[in-house]
Amino acid sequence: MKRKIIAALLSLSMGLSLVACADTGSVDESAAEPVTLTVLAAASLTDVMGEIETSYETSHPNVDLVFSFASSGDLQAQIENGAPADVFISAAAKQMNALNEEGLMNSDSIIDLLQNKVVLIVPADSTIGLASFEDVLSDEVTMIGLGEPESVPAGKYAQQIFETLGIWENVQARANFGTDVRTVLSWVEAGEVSCGVVYATDAFTTDLVTIVAEAPEGSCDDVIYPAGIAAASANADASAEFIAYLQGADAAASFESYGFTMVG
Repeated sequence: MKRKIIAALLSLSMGLSLVACADTGSVDESAAEPVTLTVLAAASLTDVMGEIETSYETSHPNVDLVFSFASSGDLQAQIENGAPADVFISAAAKQMNALNEEGLMNSDSIIDLLQNKVVLIVPADSTIGLASFEDVLSDEVTMIGLGEPESVPAGKYAQQIFETLGIWENVQARANFGTDVRTVLSWVEAGEVSCGVVYATDAFTTDLVTIVAEAPEGSCDDVIYPAGIAAASANADASAEFIAYLQGADAAASFESYGFTMVG
């Protein structure tokens, strides 16, 4: 009788152990389930996000980050037209606010992530003696590279600056408008325009341009980059974890090395 009782107890113990192992295995498998996050980010984030992508995927091997870079206005339109998106990082509040008002963002997820500066740049070999934003009306300036104000936040900030200075109408007459800030940067690098208005972080990525001036204090809105989760995202938890990472020390070190300032 004792043998039967002991055998039964051993059998029960083994069964419980197998159940426990099975439960533990299922949790691990779920935690390691592959996730693809589609991140729509302002063009000015192209370089730094390449670095962050590598570090994040190394520490989160189950996550595949897929980035799409363009002007914030173009990215807004993509989300409005139903393009896949998990995380949106804009170069201005305007586009984020519009999407949020349309119910296309998770309101509770939106945070102010970064701050940038607007600068006037010239080709590195330029001989034009520009020293301020007002100087773009010099006779030596034949063309000014700007982002399209309606869709490119850097272009909107530029418009605000020149309006504050009272010279916007004259600037428009010499302006060539690009579809995103990196297009404007490329024009200045190649000497295709006399000067251009971009973010300080864009200018930091190349030796082919020189910063001649920062936007005068109070001449434009603060350049704030908000981030948030798209309402249609099927990966809300993984998206929230990625945004939390962007606010952490490792990502901050990357952002600051490219000239961004963390908000908060």
